[in-house]
Amino acid sequence: MKVVVAAIIVQNNKVLICQRTESQSMPLKWEFPGGKVEAGEQLPEALARELDEELGIRAKIGRKVAAVQHSYAPGHGVQLSFYVVTEYENEMQNRIFNDIRWVAFTELPTYDFLAADIQLVQKLSRGELF
Repeated sequence: MKVVVAAIIVQNNKVLICQRTESQSMPLKWEFPGGKVEAGEQLPEALARELDEELGIRAKIGRKVAAVQHSYAPGHGVQLSFYVVTEYENEMQNRIFNDIRWVAFTELPTYDFLAADIQLVQKLSRGELF
């Protein structure tokens, strides 16, 4: 099972969502930025590294808001932890995604998200976490 971290980056009552590229697995699905935790890394440390790599920001990692385990197929599971980010330095750059967008929480269910993110998307859209 892969250990993965993701950020719920919030600014002006909107949240950042990112679209995978056509060449990635699960192409063009929407997700929250983040990635795989490397050996020896703490979860918040891994998320800070991933946000720097993907978006060029130095993020202040906030509280953990959710944890999910999901199996995409036998032997392809993820253990996913979501953290809030409300502060970061540097101007955001799209370094790896097909698209990035700031959207209202209520708009989240209209996007085609990765299956592991759906439950959190529903909670966020109903205002249950913010």
